[in-house]
Amino acid sequence: MGKRVAIIGAGVSGLASIRSCLEEGLEPTCFERSEDVGGLWKFSDHAEEGRASIYQSVFTNSSKEMMCFPDFPYPDDFPNFMHNSKLQEYITAFSKEKKLLRYIQFKTLVSGINKRPDFSVTGQWDVTTERDGKKESAVFDAVLVCSGHHVYPNLPKESFPGLKLFKGKCFHSRDYKEPGIFKGKRILVMGLGNSGCDIATELSHTAEQVIISSRSGSWVMSRVWDDGYPWDMVFITRFETFLKNNLPTAISDWWYMKQMNARFKHENYGLMPLNGTLRKEPVFNDQLPACILCGTVSVKPNVREFTETSAIFEDGTVFEAIDCVIFATGYSYDYPFLDESIIKCKNNEVTLFKGIFPPKLEKPTMAVIGFVQSLGATIPTADLQARWAVQVIKGTCTLPSVTDMMNDIDKKRGKKLKWFGTSETVQTDYITYMDELASFIGAKPNIPWLFLTDPKLAVEVFFGPCSPYQFRLVGPGKWPGARHAILTQWDRTLKPTKTRAAGTPQKPCLLCRWARLLILPALFIAVFFALI
Repeated sequence: MGKRVAIIGAGVSGLASIRSCLEEGLEPTCFERSEDVGGLWKFSDHAEEGRASIYQSVFTNSSKEMMCFPDFPYPDDFPNFMHNSKLQEYITAFSKEKKLLRYIQFKTLVSGINKRPDFSVTGQWDVTTERDGKKESAVFDAVLVCSGHHVYPNLPKESFPGLKLFKGKCFHSRDYKEPGIFKGKRILVMGLGNSGCDIATELSHTAEQVIISSRSGSWVMSRVWDDGYPWDMVFITRFETFLKNNLPTAISDWWYMKQMNARFKHENYGLMPLNGTLRKEPVFNDQLPACILCGTVSVKPNVREFTETSAIFEDGTVFEAIDCVIFATGYSYDYPFLDESIIKCKNNEVTLFKGIFPPKLEKPTMAVIGFVQSLGATIPTADLQARWAVQVIKGTCTLPSVTDMMNDIDKKRGKKLKWFGTSETVQTDYITYMDELASFIGAKPNIPWLFLTDPKLAVEVFFGPCSPYQFRLVGPGKWPGARHAILTQWDRTLKPTKTRAAGTPQKPCLLCRWARLLILPALFIAVFFALI
């Protein structure tokens, strides 16, 4: 074995990091404070300090073909969008298949990570851990931080005058687990994100009344997209990204808003974002529009102030006799085991090169895995991040100079402000980001070469879903089964829905969707010239 690498957390990012270390001959030791793998996806019936927390009814927003480890497809019969228990089953199977459990120290808290006195020469770290009340310290050649960013709740109570006077219950969504105890209650949910909408729609079946308060609105997408296919299998494609990045801004923005409004007009439901052209992460909820139509959920603007029993909204309306306020207001980023000089977290903005490397370290022996957010899934993103990070630690890849890294960070910050707005600084464009990382290690698919040498695969790679298998076609960690997995991904998508024989399964025509869009302009032009 080579260099010793400490890995903080055994969620999907930690498991990807362990596997990447083993692929490159490094010696990983993973520290996990709980007693199992899975991180965020390991459900517990109570919120635990220092750990991410989910509610019992959580389902994935990414479909199985788009969120797998790139060389480990889900079983054919797994549903496309999985309950958290199903995803945990997959994560456990992956860790066993790849023999990762032997490298994990469970029930072990990392309390401190500090540079060694000779760090500028060796790049080594002192890692202090606690288990059963005992502290231990060990020296590692590198550290991969995989502790996630859904741990420390953002609870902005100071932003709402009168909240201290409120006599009902008030808590963050991380403490919500199931709807039973809210039967017959009047609930105010603060925030129009995924958690807020999930909780509101679930409570609408048992609560007396549910209101969502939103400051800025949000696009709401369905998991079921064009012709009934999973949204990300149709929406996240290289061709779509190519058009978005190359069309004039006005046309790109118009097309994006048309896609977001395809299912229903957000203006009519009180959901329209303040700036609809920003590519902020949309909400994925299949029930919310129906709940609004049926009157079981209502959407209101931001709360101006609270009283002992009610909330007064900015439009002057009042929600009386509130029993409970649930803050679905997201999370703050923090690394309490690290000195602030290493990774600075301020206003939800963290300075990292490509969202991974602290740019000003004397030696590039620390990386943060799984920190960025995009419309793409976390698992393939973390897998590719870990592969690059391990190559850098091993010395196979080198980072640019500090000046070049800081210039890149500033350049990307400007693009993020344009695409996502000031509040979503960890967001990035999925395919652009993945291709950028893949190019560092020689794992980016060469599309023109594929069209010349393997046209059948090229069409699927460029016009079809940008599935994780694409990033194991070539380069280090190349998987011999990647081509077959890409060509059969629609078979695995349709298998769990075809539980009753009703005709031949219909796979999408990858070019038909765009051909349909061109028909009307073509007809208009033909008629125009015919009349001349």
